[in-house]
Amino acid sequence: MSLIKSKKRVADHGEVFTPPWLVEKMLDLVKGETERIDARFLEPACGSGNFLVPILQRKLAAVELKFGKSDFEKRHYALLAVMCAYGIELLPDNIAECRANMLEVFAGYLGLGETDELYLAAFYVLSLNLVHGDAMTMRDTEGAPISVVEWGYLGRGKFQRRDFRLDVLTGMASFSAEGSLFAGLGKHEIFTPTCVYPPITVSDLARFASGEMGGAV
Repeated sequence: MSLIKSKKRVADHGEVFTPPWLVEKMLDLVKGETERIDARFLEPACGSGNFLVPILQRKLAAVELKFGKSDFEKRHYALLAVMCAYGIELLPDNIAECRANMLEVFAGYLGLGETDELYLAAFYVLSLNLVHGDAMTMRDTEGAPISVVEWGYLGRGKFQRRDFRLDVLTGMASFSAEGSLFAGLGKHEIFTPTCVYPPITVSDLARFASGEMGGAV
C-alpha cells in the first residue's frame, strides 16, 4: 500500500496514510474499546478509512461473537457498529472512498445487495457520520458547523438519533476543567443536543436514503 497519493497532496494538505500494521498496533492499545459494539470513535482526518475500516471490522467480529445466532439482533447490532464510527475529511475523493469502504465491509459481513433496506440504511447513516469538512475549523464544506449524530439502539429494531454540534462537544473539556467557572455544573447541563428525533427503524432510514421521505430523520 502506498502511503501517499501524490507529492502535491502531501505538500498542500500534509496527506500521508498510516500503514496497516501500525494502525493495528495503535488500535491494540485500546483493544477493549475497539471490540465494544457501542464504543464511539471519531477520526478527524479519516482519509479513505485507514482507521475506521479496521475498527468496524473489529466491531463486526464482536457482533458475530455475541449475536451470530440471531439474525435479527446480528443485523441491528451490525448497523449500530456502523453508527458508532465517525470521520471528518477535507478532500472529497477521500471521504467518498471512506464511505464506500465502510459500506463494503458492512455489506460483505451481512451479504447485502445495494437494494436491501439495511444496505440503504447504512448508506444513509454513513452520509451523516462521515463528514466532508475541516476538523480544524469544525465546519463543513458549506461553512456550517459540523454536527455529530449520536445513534443509540433502543432494542426491538428501534434506533434513537440526537444531534450535537462538534464545536460545543469539544468545548466541554474546558467547561469541566478544575477552576473553570462552569466546573460545578453537571454534564447533563452542558451536554445538550441541538435536536432529538423520534425513534426510527431500518425501514425509515432506508426510505430517507432512497428519497422516499423528505427532510431529515
